[in-house]
Amino acid sequence: MLIIKRPQTAPYFNIAAEEFMLKHLREDCFALWRNEPAVIVGRHQNTLAEIDRDYVERHHIPVIRRMTGGGAVFHDLGNICFTFVRSTRNARGERMPDFHEFTQPILDVLQGMGVAARFEGRNDLTIDGRKFSGNANGVWQDRILHHGTLLFSSNIADMSPCLKVNPIKFEGKAVQSVRSRITNISEHLSEPVSVEDFIRTIETHVQRMFPQAVLRPFTAGEEAAVNGLVERKYGTYEWNYGLSPAYGYRRGLHTEKGGNIEVHCQVEEGRIADLKVFGDYFFTKDTAAFESAMIGCPLTEAALRERLSTLPLQDYFAHVAVEEWLRLLMA
Repeated sequence: MLIIKRPQTAPYFNIAAEEFMLKHLREDCFALWRNEPAVIVGRHQNTLAEIDRDYVERHHIPVIRRMTGGGAVFHDLGNICFTFVRSTRNARGERMPDFHEFTQPILDVLQGMGVAARFEGRNDLTIDGRKFSGNANGVWQDRILHHGTLLFSSNIADMSPCLKVNPIKFEGKAVQSVRSRITNISEHLSEPVSVEDFIRTIETHVQRMFPQAVLRPFTAGEEAAVNGLVERKYGTYEWNYGLSPAYGYRRGLHTEKGGNIEVHCQVEEGRIADLKVFGDYFFTKDTAAFESAMIGCPLTEAALRERLSTLPLQDYFAHVAVEEWLRLLMA
């Protein structure tokens, strides 16, 4: 067993490190780590249907897709993440260790501190019926990665704005996250404990479970490999937004001088796949040409702004500004 010390708090690095541990470290592994504020979405979720994009962009909060399933979560430095990587066979030789097996060390620590924590539902840890941990796992070849969150002293007030979806009707097969009543572990301790001391307590317990465990940080070469994954995958629009399932949305806007405009947009792989525009705007060029010109454009502010700047917008929509189009199209 390797216990990997993970002092890094950069979200892109930490999410990429999960894949590296699963695919490139052959030993069984355990790690505790924390992220600076970030939104982490599940592998098969529609990213835009999970977040308030205006809020996260205004507050410069990274949005990153992880390699495992489950719902969207907010991370900050008051949230501790734990990761196990091991063979898909447990101590009894059975395939696919279940969530209980991986979360039991956390429950042992908390119950030893007098906290009535328990496993509930599909993948949650709770205290008095309120969730403090969500868990997910993924399998690659003969290896399984299990990870979970531990709300210790997280700023819960910061979560709702990030995960509150804009008033847009998304239509598609992606299932949105179910929001649960949540709590911080620190609220249930009989005496104050710092997040750093709590991390050390869990780490010590796992070391006792695995007396032969080697405690070490990533090597320089391993860090470089993780950073390579960030550059190629976890830091890219294609991974974090482009892999969302196909979906559609519609929204309308009363523009300052150009009248009312409504867009119906279909999105595939993070790009506009079909666009229809309706409204009482004035024009001198056929709207269909504008709709066709926008096909294939990524739904990012930079890409939309660049594409719109190449078009004679005033001919298609008199007195409608680029900024107003960005408000319409930025789902």
